[in-house]
Amino acid sequence: MRVAIVSESFLPQVNGVSNTVRHVADRLRATGHDVLVIAPGPGPDLHRDVPVVRVRSVGLPGYRSFPVGLPDPLVHRALAEFAPDVVHLASPIMLGAVGLRAARRLGLPTVAVYQTDVGGFARQYGLHAEAAVSGWVGRLHRRCTRTLVPSMASYRQLDALGVDDLHLWGRGVSLDLFGPERRDTDLHRRWAAVGPDGTATVVVGYVGRLAPEKQVHRLTELADLPQVQLVVVGDGPESSRLRRLLPGAVFTGQLQGAELARAFASLDVFVHTGESETFCQTIQEAQASGVAVVAPAAGGPLDLVQHGRSGLLFDVADRASLRRQVASLVDDPEARSALTRAALARVAGQTWTRLVDDLVRVHYGAVLEHAAVDHAA
Repeated sequence: MRVAIVSESFLPQVNGVSNTVRHVADRLRATGHDVLVIAPGPGPDLHRDVPVVRVRSVGLPGYRSFPVGLPDPLVHRALAEFAPDVVHLASPIMLGAVGLRAARRLGLPTVAVYQTDVGGFARQYGLHAEAAVSGWVGRLHRRCTRTLVPSMASYRQLDALGVDDLHLWGRGVSLDLFGPERRDTDLHRRWAAVGPDGTATVVVGYVGRLAPEKQVHRLTELADLPQVQLVVVGDGPESSRLRRLLPGAVFTGQLQGAELARAFASLDVFVHTGESETFCQTIQEAQASGVAVVAPAAGGPLDLVQHGRSGLLFDVADRASLRRQVASLVDDPEARSALTRAALARVAGQTWTRLVDDLVRVHYGAVLEHAAVDHAA
């Protein structure tokens, strides 16, 4: 099968969209499919043996290091020359709209993967455009052959926008990378002894982009919890502000690969603060790392965390709820252990191999069959 992936983001950018595309492309190649990636530049024009067509882009206002794809006739030319069987639209907004238009003109079936709540992000950035953005997202997905959503919250969101042919497709987790065995006792000891009196503390951490939509500033609600040391792993436009807000926290900067897995597993409690997550991959990575999770009772985390069993959920409307849930775990290592056991069982089968194989067999297969019926008619 020949698969063209038009993505709003790709390596060297590190985020949920580019990471998902990387895993999809790698598995497709490993199973003998031909793959082309079309993404905003700048960046390498080859990922392993997968060609990457880089199109014109501009830095996102307020986040100049994040390139946004612009309308470019190169997209149509690249698709026409590659002649894919199916076009995979990864989190289509700007470049994805160009890819969708080109695919429709070429008579190619499309599978769109909804991954970014852009309307929610607009709200977090203080832009009064949530309704307009949501309308645009709905229009795009209504024109795609099939849309895949990562969670029931996303399903309901797009269903309300009139999008049909919706199907759940989650995310895999790299179980060969993330695991409790990655815990580094020396690293944990260094973090835990940072407290002002030098006594061991419970290490509570956030891992992810430091951007407004992630609401990492809510960690200030935990900063004065007794026996807690905050650790922030990641980088982004909010980094300087967060360092000022959290002078007692440890900031590691962006980590990848084995260093990231070691940091995850060396936490005692993982906290995610954002309310606009369509899925929240870092929750799965924390669960796979054997770390107790506290997450918002909103969006994608509702599918990943069974409250009181595989993690704890806090009420985003209750300003005391996050602090209360974290505090309940600080003095109770047995409760943390019980949560991690159930969480490890939950992610045990969530491999990228299974997820991408399902993508090909179930979803690519369905749109190809649909296209064949239309062609015969």
